[in-house]
Amino acid sequence: MIGIEIHQRIDSCKLFCNCPSVIMEKDADVKLIRKLHPVYSELGEVDVASKTEFEREKSFEYLAYHDCNCLVELDEEPPHFINPDALEIALEISMHLNCKPVDEIHVMRKIIIDGSNTSGFQRTAVIAMNGELKTAKGIVRIPQISIEEESAGIVENKDKQTKQSISTFRLDRLGIPLIEITTDPDIRDKEHLHEVAEKIGMIMRATGKVARGLGTIRQDLNVSAEGGARVEIKGAQELKLLSLFAEIEDKRQKELLKIIAELTKKFKGKLYFEKEITDVTEVFLETQSKIIRAGLDSGAKVLGIRLPHHSGFVGREIQPNKRYGTELSEYAKSAGVKGIIHSDEEMGKYSISSSDIAKLWEKLNMKEDDAFALVVADEKTAKKALDNVWSRATMDYIPNETRRANPDGTTSYMRPMPGRARLYPETDVPPIQVTKELLSAVDAGKSESLEEKKKKLLGMLNKEMADVMIKSRNLSLFEKLTAKFKKTEPMLIANTLENALVSIRREGFEVKEVTSALEDLFTNYESGLFVKSAIPEILKLVSKGKTVKEAVKDSKLERITGKELQKIAKENNFDVAKIMQKYRLNVDSAELGKLKAK
Repeated sequence: MIGIEIHQRIDSCKLFCNCPSVIMEKDADVKLIRKLHPVYSELGEVDVASKTEFEREKSFEYLAYHDCNCLVELDEEPPHFINPDALEIALEISMHLNCKPVDEIHVMRKIIIDGSNTSGFQRTAVIAMNGELKTAKGIVRIPQISIEEESAGIVENKDKQTKQSISTFRLDRLGIPLIEITTDPDIRDKEHLHEVAEKIGMIMRATGKVARGLGTIRQDLNVSAEGGARVEIKGAQELKLLSLFAEIEDKRQKELLKIIAELTKKFKGKLYFEKEITDVTEVFLETQSKIIRAGLDSGAKVLGIRLPHHSGFVGREIQPNKRYGTELSEYAKSAGVKGIIHSDEEMGKYSISSSDIAKLWEKLNMKEDDAFALVVADEKTAKKALDNVWSRATMDYIPNETRRANPDGTTSYMRPMPGRARLYPETDVPPIQVTKELLSAVDAGKSESLEEKKKKLLGMLNKEMADVMIKSRNLSLFEKLTAKFKKTEPMLIANTLENALVSIRREGFEVKEVTSALEDLFTNYESGLFVKSAIPEILKLVSKGKTVKEAVKDSKLERITGKELQKIAKENNFDVAKIMQKYRLNVDSAELGKLKAK
């Protein structure tokens, strides 16, 4: 079963203040350090995911910028009212997805203490419910749409073995408004997943009111295999990888189920063993292992745990290049260590000698089909890490987890799946009545639907280019340029955006200010300064800082027309092919053809 949550940045100021939604490219103006802790929900419970994060005992450094941060982002001032522009855009997108707006919007606090928000929670609000998306494989239900604030951007993580235990975040993106679109688990397979994610993305882009560029949209997948559990995969950014994430997670859960079944047989009915964590530091006092020696020299200890009947299982692959031991290691890492050393690995890579292993087996009271896990850290941290290893190794089920999306399609454990205890009301932002007047204003400013845009594009472009443009990140710019330059063929504008710019980029020419550069380009094209075939060469020079007129003059790309063209035509006996071979970048072939016809 597959469901998806899509988070898209809205193109407006920040959600709870008037700071601009920009990503800075300079050093921070302000640095501050915080510690975060969980709080009780309205139900008197502490969320298990927040508790897990708190136990990592991290500090958080925040980098802030005068240009796009205020006291709201620093959590030194209460949030302002919800940005009305962001709310109206989110409501408009909800309408395009056939959702019914709620009668009253209540902002909630979602407890998150992984450092991604200075306050220890994220503000979120449901704005619409019960929508649907029509797809080739049937209706996909959309139970709710929310508006929420973007998290801070991670810069660096340092774990306990560095003796700093600190994570650094940038606050420039904190508070940028996001629309969150959640589907029910109606997605049938990986091909359907691609269609659903792509279509929702196209619907949002078609409004022209969402941010564009790398990192402005993220997908979280909810995947479960038969007999497994719902696992949330967070932070998938590339559409083409979504299917791979679903496929690999399905395989991971099925492989884990096989391991559980085989281990249950070995344990004769119940996968469980007593937890025995042993200090094995003395085994390694004379070790040649650099990783263990470095830990001992810094005052750390080596703790070990015996994993009965686990020999061969810890090293079994459950994801591409990731083993069951990786799962155990990732649980250990949540305590603040770099990982574990386990017996299904090649000990040679750690320079652990056979005599060290023999002593270790005796110390841990190992049997033939047992495995072991070692951790090098201070005693408290090492014990907590092996507590986590034991907890994971004795699970006779697939746990509900939040997992991080990796660039290769695999995932890594982050924390337990959060529950109902992480939400409580935001007392600093009053409820918002969703009035008929508000909805009428949204409807009046509503952009064309995706289907309307498709129909419009088919009237301007051929089918192939229309299909490209409806999915393109350049759609809004194409609409802006075609509205402004009515004498220029829409196909020429589309080809410039989708082909010419891409082609010269591959050659190493990058046009930075694309909008202003193309406005200059088509202004001079409509004045008759050059012909369309010269556009790629002109853009190459524009990428180096020249204006269009300078580029045309320097490269001698002025259009040849009128009497001069007639002269060239006569001298070459109106041989179009011959003339175009020599003057391709200066002559319009259509104009030349008309001269020959005369």
